[in-house]
Amino acid sequence: MEEEQNQGQPQNGNKIFALRTTANREDQVMDFLTSHAIKKKLPVYSVIRPHGMRGYIFMEAATRSDAEQAAFRVPYARGILPNEIKYPEIEHMLEQAKRDMNIKKNDIAEIISGPFKREKCKITRIDKTKEEVVVELLEAAVPIPITLKMDAIKVIRRDEASGEGKEADE
Repeated sequence: MEEEQNQGQPQNGNKIFALRTTANREDQVMDFLTSHAIKKKLPVYSVIRPHGMRGYIFMEAATRSDAEQAAFRVPYARGILPNEIKYPEIEHMLEQAKRDMNIKKNDIAEIISGPFKREKCKITRIDKTKEEVVVELLEAAVPIPITLKMDAIKVIRRDEASGEGKEADE
């Protein structure tokens, strides 16, 4: 029974909570939150600000009460969401740095942020120095190249025929 309850949580049994913030004030909230947790010696283990997601930060804490105490009287903090966040829900936001180098030309990807969120696309060009990719939307009637940051996409399918062995425009 205990195993089922902790499924999808960090292995150490801590819980992840989402804290609503004023948009574009996430960094300030993170600074206040971490300093409160340190001063009060609260068991808050990590604070995450996902790139491209405005108005929310995530914190890993031992209990909901600890998370609430850390966020108490923090400027621009709007409150903790009622439900716990399961790790698989935010995993793609955390694993992005590892996946960035695994992007190849002709891969099929999903856009995970911005106005084209949830759209499928094909990677046509990669600029690793600028950390940008040029993609074409798959469902578009006319192929229009769109330049996105690498962390705005996640690869969902490899094009084995044309992507194998070729290194993208480096």
